[in-house]
Amino acid sequence: MHLNQLNLTKDSPFWLLFRSSGEEQEKALKESLEIVKIVEERDLGEKKFFGGDKIGIVDIAFVEFSYWLGFIEEIVGVKLLDAHAFPRLHAWKKNLKEVPVIKENLPDHGEMLVYFKWRREMLMASQ
Repeated sequence: MHLNQLNLTKDSPFWLLFRSSGEEQEKALKESLEIVKIVEERDLGEKKFFGGDKIGIVDIAFVEFSYWLGFIEEIVGVKLLDAHAFPRLHAWKKNLKEVPVIKENLPDHGEMLVYFKWRREMLMASQ
């Protein structure tokens, strides 16, 4: 259980956290935090990026995921990459956003927030 569990399939605890409420959401939050902890400890370690001091393919693969996590946190009102609980992943996300090619190509936060709020409303209404 590590990087390969950071997926956004319909069964992912991260996806369930976004599209659920109540007990189901609490369970998804607990499972999500367990995965984040494992990724911090086993996959990132003391490195700046997953591959070391320079951004690599794994970091690039998880740009979208890390950006999406921010919307989950903001919309659902939870903290997944808390600086105190997960300092290495928090630093990794910050470092990643400072890489020029990443920084210049991230979608507009405001537009994405509107989209994800709408998407969550649709998902919650369909249950």
